[in-house]
Amino acid sequence: MYSALSDYHVHTPLCHHATGWPVEFARRAVELGLGELGFADHNPMAEYFDDWRMSREELPRYLEEVEKARAEFSQLSIRIGLECDFLAGREAWIEELAGLAEWDFLIGSVHYMPEGWEVDHPKYVGRHAGHAEEIWTTYWRVYEQCIRSGLFDFVAHPDLPKKFGFRPEGDLRRFYEPVIAALAETKTPFEINTAGWRKDCREQYPALEFLQLAHAAEVPLLINSDAHAVEELGAGFADAVALAKAAGYTQTGRFRRREISFVPLP
Repeated sequence: MYSALSDYHVHTPLCHHATGWPVEFARRAVELGLGELGFADHNPMAEYFDDWRMSREELPRYLEEVEKARAEFSQLSIRIGLECDFLAGREAWIEELAGLAEWDFLIGSVHYMPEGWEVDHPKYVGRHAGHAEEIWTTYWRVYEQCIRSGLFDFVAHPDLPKKFGFRPEGDLRRFYEPVIAALAETKTPFEINTAGWRKDCREQYPALEFLQLAHAAEVPLLINSDAHAVEELGAGFADAVALAKAAGYTQTGRFRRREISFVPLP
């Protein structure tokens, strides 16, 4: 089954909150029989920004560590990218980063709210109780901006604010539909991110209803684990494939040099 799948959302110790170097992940990918492996550490910023991403000075080592894995596991297609935080007003930095290496993909994600706090950081969990409507309204507006920026090859964990189990009341399609329209209009894929099953929400990102709406809008998808440790690589992929098929999907995307291709789901 795994040979038809890739895992492109994989982090390394350079982001300061993950374990396992690319060589170790590549060894595990071969054991699992994954078709492709892709690394996507959090993008460096032009200056010190926070403590959970590589520094600009560490970028050469990131490239070197991925090359080591390619050399040792030449039988495995290993891709390299970045998970890039969308921050309104800082788009020029992402454009500069795009030219610093031969990336296979750049993932767009939203972690920071406009006020400057991280929507998925445990230290801010108290902000979610009683404020889900306000937080979701703001988050999804920024997420749509991220998609429409045109900077990214696909986008990560769409409904991240549910991480701690807080959701607004009522029909959540009011949040999903504008974003799915943006994905469809820009032809931007999104991921099923299995890390949600390992969080308090106990649900993949995004919810099944999002998947169904996205399929109806012909938005492509990928399946990724958001692995921060070797044992998380490919986690939940069988369930994710079943979920994608339940939503109507029959194929998943792959990237090389920022160009997408498709393979059938197993």
